[in-house]
Amino acid sequence: MNETRRRGAEVEAAARTHLLRAGLGDVAANASYRLGELDLVMRDGDTLVFVEVRYRASADYGGGGESVDRGKRRRIVRAAQLFLLQHPALAESYCRFDVIDASGDPAAPDFTWYRDAFRLDDA
Repeated sequence: MNETRRRGAEVEAAARTHLLRAGLGDVAANASYRLGELDLVMRDGDTLVFVEVRYRASADYGGGGESVDRGKRRRIVRAAQLFLLQHPALAESYCRFDVIDASGDPAAPDFTWYRDAFRLDDA
């Protein structure tokens, strides 16, 4: 595993732990499809939450949350649709798209959590 992937996996694991401590439940991680990938899929009560984790070591080029542009949102939505097709028991759940903006030390990042960061019509 190269350094970038290792750092990304480390930050995603820390984000998952952060969300679990906040009361969300685990559903899936790194669900990968030809059209896109879902970093984390979690439950917040009855809501299914698709979480995009973005890490930036520095804010020189904007924060991680700002990097979730229209193209990235479209890929996340497509991956979420494929996930729901593969998991029909979850298909009737209300869904939400969150973004975790991580920064600082990848071993102990700082998080900004954007709940309901975008909607289907934003993709």
